[in-house]
Amino acid sequence: MASISRAWRRRNGGPPCHHPTVGSILSLNLAEVRTIERRGKPVKTGIWKLPAEGPVHAGREGLAGDVQADRRVHGGPDMAVYAYAREDLDWWASELGRRPEDGALGENLTLSGVDVTGALVGERWRAGEALLEVSAPRIPCWKLGVKMGDPTFVKRFGKALRPGAYLRVIEPGALAQGDAVDVLERPGHGVTVALIAEARLADPSLAPRLLAAPALPASWRAWASSRAA
Repeated sequence: MASISRAWRRRNGGPPCHHPTVGSILSLNLAEVRTIERRGKPVKTGIWKLPAEGPVHAGREGLAGDVQADRRVHGGPDMAVYAYAREDLDWWASELGRRPEDGALGENLTLSGVDVTGALVGERWRAGEALLEVSAPRIPCWKLGVKMGDPTFVKRFGKALRPGAYLRVIEPGALAQGDAVDVLERPGHGVTVALIAEARLADPSLAPRLLAAPALPASWRAWASSRAA
């Protein structure tokens, strides 16, 4: 069980009694922008992430000091922060034959003790001083294959159905390594980030089920509605 968050102590002066602390931030990672090449053209990417020292402010558009090189598919309120579970990274260790470091998949938050794959759309977490809301899975592009040194990795990642979760920042605030992550709310609709990824990548017949989640991002709702029709 992770320790009670420092932010909670500062605000309330003692341990909470209304919900358990379920996990913690192992590593908080910010982009090291690099230029890579695709089809002979230079492309900037922020998928390489390095651990941050000290607290970082989480705002509506993302973490201070982080960079989303392609704002068409990364960043914005529905994809402000990307979280991945250390437990899922450890699963990848057996697949890759090596232990991926925290931040290896381009995540901003490497978490321990949080079921990120099973997180529900609209689920809310208190992390440090910020209130975060699960939004959608990450559907990777070719840059992840470059990052991992394996052009087939994007397909492998999709097939594994361990997509990690994009998060909205409902209440801005500071985050730091070691802060607790408390699950405050879990909706009853059953739409997890893994289910969305499965519907998109493996079984489109699942798409109508996604519409049960009120907090589903507009782009995903439009896709699910078109499939349902």
